[in-house]
Amino acid sequence: MDFGFTTAAYVVAAVLFILSLGGLSGQESAKRAVWYGIVGMGLAIFATLIGPGSGLWLLSVLLIAGGGIIGYMVAQRVQMTEMPQLVAAMHSLVGLAAVFVGFNADIELGRVLAMEAAEKKDLTGFAALLAKKDAVEINILRVEVFLGVFIGAVTFTGSVVAFGKLAGKLSSAATKLPGGHLLNAGAAIASFILLIVYLNTGAFWPLLVMTLLAFFIGYHLIMGIGGADMPVVVSMLNSYSGWAAAAIGFSLGNDLLIVVGALVGSSGAILSYIMCKAMNRSFVSVILGGFGGTTGPAMEVEGEQVAIDADGVATALKDADSVIIVPGYGMAVAQAQQAVSELTSKLRAAGKSVRFAIHPVAGRLPGHMNVLLAEAKVPYDIVLEMDEINEDFPETDVVIVIGSNDIVNPAAQEDPNSPIAGMPVLEVWKAKQVFVSKRGQGTGYSGIENPLFYKENTRMFYGDAKDSVSSLLTRL
Repeated sequence: MDFGFTTAAYVVAAVLFILSLGGLSGQESAKRAVWYGIVGMGLAIFATLIGPGSGLWLLSVLLIAGGGIIGYMVAQRVQMTEMPQLVAAMHSLVGLAAVFVGFNADIELGRVLAMEAAEKKDLTGFAALLAKKDAVEINILRVEVFLGVFIGAVTFTGSVVAFGKLAGKLSSAATKLPGGHLLNAGAAIASFILLIVYLNTGAFWPLLVMTLLAFFIGYHLIMGIGGADMPVVVSMLNSYSGWAAAAIGFSLGNDLLIVVGALVGSSGAILSYIMCKAMNRSFVSVILGGFGGTTGPAMEVEGEQVAIDADGVATALKDADSVIIVPGYGMAVAQAQQAVSELTSKLRAAGKSVRFAIHPVAGRLPGHMNVLLAEAKVPYDIVLEMDEINEDFPETDVVIVIGSNDIVNPAAQEDPNSPIAGMPVLEVWKAKQVFVSKRGQGTGYSGIENPLFYKENTRMFYGDAKDSVSSLLTRL
């Protein structure tokens, strides 16, 4: 198969990937967009396997098939609530792949140079491509390899830590070693020095030592970020994995991998920037793992949490003309989205206005709540973003908060020492009545106290979200 077919296939695949990303921006087009991505990836793999310079294609097919089977089995077992940590785990694999590919490129380069020194010219595949490079191109390749391994290593350990925090295997609190950011800066400076050594000597050990330093940077960066900010972390790691893939593409001379990596890297960075604006965070401080801490003691919350039963909530819903539902991670854990959808249908059938308010970082993954509601057949047109609905709370009769904490926390506006100070939130406390569906009186995943639960117009509807909403259905 000649380069013409491979190039054409790569162009078509790149277009499909762009269409896939574009389609994922809307709920109605998301399913079609996923198929664009699947077809594009299938075409890219096929063109690569039969294209020029491909070798061991049978082994590649077997490995791809094995990976596909494992991926299918994992996808069948993973619940929707576990999607954030699954995404983090996938990012870690991309980072690790970048490290291995970088090591292999360095080893191959060393083998080619040794064979050329011995005047042996029987090179094939990737080694033959390396043999055509001059001294300047070799140094450029080494820079590409070095950067690819560095970004991949940071992505790998950072994603592993993110997985641990999201899965509850590690503390969600922001944790830094003594020295804080100076340790990260020192490791980064040492890595730059190792790059110079690597370019001048061509030895393998600078690459290996840098990898260990990058592993530490990834670990320490993400450990220093608190649980409230994990949605941004997942998006940021998505960007890192894209740039790691692009670096692999440069090392291998694969144009499509460069394009795909750049698409993922830039889209992840843009999403991270949008989410940082939604949380009033500095984009640079996010990249450096520099937020999640407080500058002083948090404001003490006065009052008590007043409970209400299902009969009381049902009565309020019957008397209300307008209702806004705010879903959060607690809804996902309880798998209450179907019951919430049924409640919505029943209220709308009674002539009431029912809408959903979605914060940009609701749940633990960008778009988490949108996916759950779409899965439960909630109409797209009543699912509104924070900016579209926030000013409507003062005219709303009833707000039902289901498993949310930080995104409805008035401390973001009232307490300058709060870890989420300055973060735009859904101003649910301005509604006439607020009912919070919550398992208990704990502070939740982020560990931040919420004054909303103590306000005069708030009542706590304790219990499992699915059971609580189902009990409302029987009373309506």
